[in-house]
Amino acid sequence: MKKHVEHPWHHFPEEEVLTRLESRADLGLDGEEASRRRERFGANTLTVHKGKGPLELFVQQFNQPLVYILLVATLVTLLLREWIDAGVIFGVVLVNAVIGFVQESKAIRAIESLSRSMTSSATVLRAGQRRQVPAVDLVPGDIVLLQSGDKVPADLRLLTVKELQVDESALTGESVPVQKAKEPLPEATVLADRHNMAYSSTLVTYGIGTGVVVGTGDSTEIGRINAMIAAADILATPLTRKIGRFSTLLLYIILGLAAVTFAVGVQRGESWIDMFMAAVALAVGGIPEGLPAAMTITLAIGVNKMARRNAIIRKLPAVETLGSTTVICSDKTGTLTQNQMTVQAVVAGGERYAVTGVGYDPEGAFGRGDDPVDPMALPALRECLLAGLLCNDAVLVADENGEWRVEGDPTEAALVVAAHKAGFERETVAGRYPRRDVIPFESRYQYMATLHDSDTGPVVYLKGSVESILARCRQAMTADGGVEELDAEACQRTVETIAAEGLRVLAFARLERASADAELTHADVAEGLTFLGVQGMIDPPRPEAIEAVRACHGAGIRVKMITGDHAVTAAAIARQIGLGAGEDKPSAMTGRQLSELSDEDLRASVDGTPVFARVAPEQKLRLVEALQATGHVVAMTGDGVNDAPALRQANIGVAMGITGTEVAKEASDMVLTDDNFSSIAAAVEEGRGVYDNLVKFITWTLPTNLGEGLVILAAVFAGGQLPILPVQILWVNMTTAVLLGLMLAFEPKEPGLMERPPRDPNEPLLTGKLIARICLVGFLLLVGGFGLFEWVLRQGRDIEAARTCAVNMFVFGELFYLFNCRSLRYSPFHLGFADNRPLLLGVGCMIGLQLLFTYLPIMQTAFGSQAIGLVDWLLILAGGLAISAVVEAEKAFRRFRSASSRQQAHPRSRV
Repeated sequence: MKKHVEHPWHHFPEEEVLTRLESRADLGLDGEEASRRRERFGANTLTVHKGKGPLELFVQQFNQPLVYILLVATLVTLLLREWIDAGVIFGVVLVNAVIGFVQESKAIRAIESLSRSMTSSATVLRAGQRRQVPAVDLVPGDIVLLQSGDKVPADLRLLTVKELQVDESALTGESVPVQKAKEPLPEATVLADRHNMAYSSTLVTYGIGTGVVVGTGDSTEIGRINAMIAAADILATPLTRKIGRFSTLLLYIILGLAAVTFAVGVQRGESWIDMFMAAVALAVGGIPEGLPAAMTITLAIGVNKMARRNAIIRKLPAVETLGSTTVICSDKTGTLTQNQMTVQAVVAGGERYAVTGVGYDPEGAFGRGDDPVDPMALPALRECLLAGLLCNDAVLVADENGEWRVEGDPTEAALVVAAHKAGFERETVAGRYPRRDVIPFESRYQYMATLHDSDTGPVVYLKGSVESILARCRQAMTADGGVEELDAEACQRTVETIAAEGLRVLAFARLERASADAELTHADVAEGLTFLGVQGMIDPPRPEAIEAVRACHGAGIRVKMITGDHAVTAAAIARQIGLGAGEDKPSAMTGRQLSELSDEDLRASVDGTPVFARVAPEQKLRLVEALQATGHVVAMTGDGVNDAPALRQANIGVAMGITGTEVAKEASDMVLTDDNFSSIAAAVEEGRGVYDNLVKFITWTLPTNLGEGLVILAAVFAGGQLPILPVQILWVNMTTAVLLGLMLAFEPKEPGLMERPPRDPNEPLLTGKLIARICLVGFLLLVGGFGLFEWVLRQGRDIEAARTCAVNMFVFGELFYLFNCRSLRYSPFHLGFADNRPLLLGVGCMIGLQLLFTYLPIMQTAFGSQAIGLVDWLLILAGGLAISAVVEAEKAFRRFRSASSRQQAHPRSRV
């Protein structure tokens, strides 16, 4: 046997496959040859791609500009012998590092989950003997025997099949088990349509078969996915990119100003030690020590809110990423749909009937046009439904919670539910029509038949593909129960109409028999049957998913369906849920069409295509990459092994909690506990709220750092003493960040949040308007703090009192400004003051803490503070009110200008 290379095994006849693999279907390999091949090809396991070690991964968490600033702050406070402050700041750094380390460590578990998905044993032929061997010992050329319940241990080319069905949903996204065959297929056949192949880690749900191993370990389809997961980039989120750029800029500004402060003071003849301390004070004042903690806690609060809305966040930055999402790529089955096949149309006696109801709940009704009908009063409809119930092995049961579930094939389940809606009870019908014999479904015959006793004598019912049933019929039942000559062409036209709507169609027939004693054979049902009609079924969309898609469109977010199902079915569901911008038939691109496009052509067409059907795993990855290349922030949903590479590549991967594989969950950033698309829309709303609150915090905290830095700079340029000491600056920054700034994390979402368009991923963290406001408030704090400091000194009072007034001016200036930052656009009176009770609690605690800072002796000793009088407090409160009033005036002016601009742009809207 030559070197094992990639071959189109599905295209070769079985004899050629065996020849190429130097194996025999009746003997398999002998032990010695299997051992030689084991040495040549290696074990049937997936390679675990080694990444960074734990130590390197942990140290990497410190490699961020914002962390550099905090480490500098820690060093500075150590030099000042402020051990508690140094410990607190470094504690923040350490907590952030641990969180990041834990998050990134989880990402590598996806490949380990893939390895665990390989089976532990397999039944093979070795030297003609049937043997159980560890799955890791399988080699190309081994003959594997499959039966119901087995997990396929390697990639197999099927040699024999008997009613073999395989659940490939985890690999291909196909919503129902695939009926297998052994005949060769065209070389261009896509993965989901290779019915003569069985792939590693898929599950045999019915029947038996044998196959020859054509791929093991990394050479299997699941091995290719493993390689794609390892190769997929873990992208920085919009927030982490913006924080990184912002932190780098802040680092340069702080170090630059500190250097200028030191140089100017020394040049003026000041002591270089004093100027060093002044530079240290400016650096400490400019560092937003509370920002990493605020980011982490704000995101964590968002995580809790999302958990209450059925979205579990695995990686904290994913909270904010959802808020900036521009495209959601969603799987169809179970996410946008019920994952419960439902009969929606029945054609019997030349009439079409609509069936209401959703999923496996047997509540529903039948109608013809706008008129309700009683199925029991319409013989042809009644017989068609009865055939679907009797020629059936599925069972409908209610669990302890009253929820309906089905034991058996989903397609057969839909027929049982439809019959229940008509008034048939399974137990009653089984008593009246006891089953005597059955011909199970076989792929080469494409039908199932059952023999029953009845009041009028033995009767045979058939269900199967339209072609196989029509070929056996010469007459058809009329609406009133009579018979007429079958018009096969008219039936085919009706079926094509139903199939074009995305419905899966099954046909039904009956045959009266002379005796129920003889065995039922294929020859008995070869001809002479009476055609009863067809039933059309589909996995219907979730009603809440339709609303969620509408909400996403209203928020400027595009929704794309990426599924392994057929294009017609996918397009029908897309039309029902509102994809395709109102198109009657939303355009759908198949995996085969996609494979023919270059990367450039795909980028050009991906935006305008709402549906992608029959796509392979690497094609999902290409779609995500194409959308990202055009500037989109992509959220990708998935549940199967085939989705894992795309989940990891996407800006945010969303795995299904109920139907999702462990591989998909480990590769994702978020898990939906209800597998419902509407939960994604809810999470997007929460993500937007989280981002809003983060920007509010940054807009609130930076003026303090700016004002503190300017106060130090002004003192140096004026040749005076420092209005605020470094330890006092640390006190202000840390206490206000925790008790005031963090309370913005609890701010409720503002009205109209989901009516805004998505944020531009390239938009800076702070807009020009917000930077102007930060500078304005920073300047006001400079004026208030420095002015009050100078005023107290000119009263002939101690410098400690002057510094205490300056510190309180900064604190109360921040306190009043906090209410302005509850909304960056509206007045706090517009929002109401009772909506954020934690904020009110934080304000109360901050006031109490400042009174302790000012009057408690131990605090006076630690921070160099001193008691101040009533006049001082009145001036401090007046300064805080003035800052708040100026900011509100600025916001009102901007609202007025914005309204005027809109009025000029749309003069007809003037009332």
